[in-house]
Amino acid sequence: MPVPEGDAVVPVVNRLQPAFDLVIATQDWHPANHVSFAVLHPGKQEGDVIKVDGLPQALWPVHCVQNTRGANFVPTLETRRIAKVIQKGADPELDSYSGFFSNGHRKATELETYLKTCGVTDVHIAGLATDYCVKATALDAAKLGFRTHLVEDACRGVNLNAGDVAHAIEEMKQAGVEICREADIVTTA
Repeated sequence: MPVPEGDAVVPVVNRLQPAFDLVIATQDWHPANHVSFAVLHPGKQEGDVIKVDGLPQALWPVHCVQNTRGANFVPTLETRRIAKVIQKGADPELDSYSGFFSNGHRKATELETYLKTCGVTDVHIAGLATDYCVKATALDAAKLGFRTHLVEDACRGVNLNAGDVAHAIEEMKQAGVEICREADIVTTA
């Protein structure tokens, strides 16, 4: 899904990866009839928020459709170090911003179990979009007891409403998420 300056996170993420023993990626993996696609809701448009089964649902352009080029990682992303890909949002009737749970925490992904099996205690989060998937993943990681760090310069937001990214970062801080930058992790010679 297009995110303003989203491509700018790729080189930062590529430089960050060698600093970590374990790299995991999440991937939106939507069916073609996914509830979040605005075109499937007559009279609605991208950015509108509707209720689906009691949960607020933002409507988006068609994106990350399973088994299409749009669901692939961008070609410039280094993927050799990615040990596991967690696919999310595959239920046509339920969105999943967080890498840990569907919206409303109705279903869990395998991310928490995988991290705990690997002995992970600290999670550093980067990617798209700061004000949706990144925020939801960071908040869930903190609630699950992981020391959680947002690598701010390795993220970009949608900012549907002015200030959404700033509000998301503040919400993460309030939840105990440490905000850091690439330079705090990677030292250049």
